Amino acid sequence: QVQLVESGGGSVQAGGSLRLSCSASRYPQSRYCMGWFRQAPGKEREGVATLARDGSTSYADSVKGRFTISRDNAKNTLYLQMDSLKPEGTDKYYCAASGSSITAILALRHMEIFRYWGQETQVTVST
Repeated sequence: QVQLVESGGGSVQAGGSLRLSCSASRYPQSRYCMGWFRQAPGKEREGVATLARDGSTSYADSVKGRFTISRDNAKNTLYLQMDSLKPEGTDKYYCAASGSSITAILALRHMEIFRYWGQETQVTVST
């Protein structure tokens, strides 16, 4: 059974940085498109960043230039480096695995293709 385990969430002041990690068991991340999503209370889950098999990436407009998605194939771990954090970035963040070779751009727009989800990690950005 595929398991995705997130870590790295926490509380930070606006302008600060956090790095989220997502380790996968029984799932070779490098073969498929991976992504980070987030959800605020009372709102729909939204795509933050995706990373395709070929290394291409796609980002939500709200995080472009501030967030970076990457992976370490040797550690089978996905990362989300979040810099210049803003209070509106306070959300639950989820790692997801698609099991697909879909492009990063399409994956960001089609969350339904992601088959496996982590348990969430909370990010809180204070003013």
